[in-house]
Amino acid sequence: MPPTMLTANEPVTAVQSDTRAGKYLTFQLANEEFGIRVLKVREIMGLQEITAVPQTPAHIKGVINLRGKVVPVIDLRLKFGLLTAEYTQRTCIIVTQVQGEAGLVLMGIIVDGVSEVLNLTASEIEDTPDFGEEVAGQYLLGMAKVKGKVKILLDIDRVLSTQDLHNLSSIIR
Repeated sequence: MPPTMLTANEPVTAVQSDTRAGKYLTFQLANEEFGIRVLKVREIMGLQEITAVPQTPAHIKGVINLRGKVVPVIDLRLKFGLLTAEYTQRTCIIVTQVQGEAGLVLMGIIVDGVSEVLNLTASEIEDTPDFGEEVAGQYLLGMAKVKGKVKILLDIDRVLSTQDLHNLSSIIR
């Protein structure tokens, strides 16, 4: 495939949209739908026993043993400042692979339920609106318009702050 060349009258966002197109796993948190790239997903599992780790932020629920590997787990509801909710039959852990300071790290995220895998085209993805400086939008890839609904696309590598990754690396050492 030849490299894409921009001419003076083509917007730069068109190239950015092309890089965001692809397959996304969608899931629910509260009444909203979110999506993360399928390539970042390693496994989807039902809720299991999570070992709490003392003196970690409230959204870091603890760690699980995944086939001999210690994997930190965060509650995405708490991370995003949403109200807590009772875990249900649909609540699950999505094990993702994120880029940490020391390389790739497995991390589990607790979500209310998994929906489907969508293959999104560039035309279905728009830039995130500017909500002002107070809103932490740095971990948003964009907004997908699918069947009359909007799904929030997450950059899972940026969902955790540098401080969170530091806290997690000290847990799994």
